[in-house]
Amino acid sequence: MKHLLSTQELTRDEAIAILDTADRMAEVGQQSVKKLPALRGRTVVNLFFEDSTRTRISFETAAKRLSADVINFSAKGSSVSKGESLKDTAQTLMAMNADAVVIRHGTSGAPQRLATTGWIDAAVLNAGDGKHEHPTQALLDVMTLRQHRANLTGGETQGTDLEGMHVVIVGDILHSRVARSNMWLLTTLGARVTFVAPPTLLPVGTQHWPARIVFDLDEALAENPDAVMLLRVQRERMHAAFFPSEAEYARWWGLTPERLDALDRAGATTAIMHPGPMNRGLEISSEAADSPRSTVLRQVSNGVAVRMACLYLLLTGDDAQ
Repeated sequence: MKHLLSTQELTRDEAIAILDTADRMAEVGQQSVKKLPALRGRTVVNLFFEDSTRTRISFETAAKRLSADVINFSAKGSSVSKGESLKDTAQTLMAMNADAVVIRHGTSGAPQRLATTGWIDAAVLNAGDGKHEHPTQALLDVMTLRQHRANLTGGETQGTDLEGMHVVIVGDILHSRVARSNMWLLTTLGARVTFVAPPTLLPVGTQHWPARIVFDLDEALAENPDAVMLLRVQRERMHAAFFPSEAEYARWWGLTPERLDALDRAGATTAIMHPGPMNRGLEISSEAADSPRSTVLRQVSNGVAVRMACLYLLLTGDDAQ
């Protein structure tokens, strides 16, 4: 594996290898000295054309825990804001002898272009491109789901997939690269995916996706799924009225205290997930976000381990066995 651009391109074995390596990388975070010398002398560039806090910091932490040198590049205030092209930026990075480039870009396909045009001879990791994909987010979500099932069954995470699990993904599917990456990866690993959204927040062509589409959140939750993932309503990408009001959205598609109580009364073991940042009171209530079911903070912690695993495998070619 030369690059990580999409979960749709990952085989089951490749995904399992990343997740198993991430499990071992997570152990580093529990040590008093949270460092490995694996990437000493390597240079990782975080190339962010879109604003980000948690993803950029997570990649930076991951690279530093592997002892890599890190260069953070933000489009704002840079030559990009003065009109420099992606090609010119890529060639500047080549002059710096970058070994890996982590790129977040507002245009779908930008990481693929960077990886395949010959502009740069470095591993490219997609940290989110337009409405397309966000593969490391899906990997950390799946890592969290493997842990959730292992905690319930007393089983192992190493070498396991998600066969038989049911994951409900709710909300702004139209603008969500997280939803797309999760759908492909979850399906590859044997899970069943249900999308729940208002019709206005579903993209064209979802009938061809490997996911069931429903419009009623209560109907989906009545099945006591293994996990429900609430997606952030991306106001910054909305330039039209996709739903009547925030109160209306929260009532029909938000994980309200009433829906949380219904899961508790049903004895469901459903995990509550969110890729962050959260709009509390809109797609998720504070009661749900802070409940014992919530995996939000575990997802953040797992994000560092997953990104360590991806950098390690791409730059060393080692399966870490």
